[in-house]
Amino acid sequence: MRAFPGTPGTLTSLFLRIIQCVLAAGSIASMVTAPSFFSITAFCYLIASMGLQVVWSLALALLDGTALVKKKVLHNPVLVGLFVVGDWVTALLALAAASSSAGIAVLYFNDLGNCGFGEECQKYQLSVAMAFLAWVAISTSSLITLWLFAAG
Repeated sequence: MRAFPGTPGTLTSLFLRIIQCVLAAGSIASMVTAPSFFSITAFCYLIASMGLQVVWSLALALLDGTALVKKKVLHNPVLVGLFVVGDWVTALLALAAASSSAGIAVLYFNDLGNCGFGEECQKYQLSVAMAFLAWVAISTSSLITLWLFAAG
């Protein structure tokens, strides 16, 4: 397997994992600080999905950091296969959660007029935006690992 930017154990991979973790944690923090987020199921699904993403990204960031320090290559086919499955599962969950939350935010706040651009509405919108940005980073990692797996 050839090492190119973003493959497990590289600095680019570590950077992508840290970005994923920070954006997912930011999405959770923004949503949880709103007083009534728990009353909307899609928002709770976003919290659960982003929580899984934080754990997955943090674990892989630690693995990438360890590989960088020890100068090891993480191109074992079984390990890369695990990365592919985990990345694609978390990417699909993140996209579904961000999309459903965005749909509810648009319906509830813009179409029904219950928002009025208050602080709570801005927190929901920020949380959804951060979830979509986290998904972009997740999808980038998942495409790179799939490419590496297919090339192996």
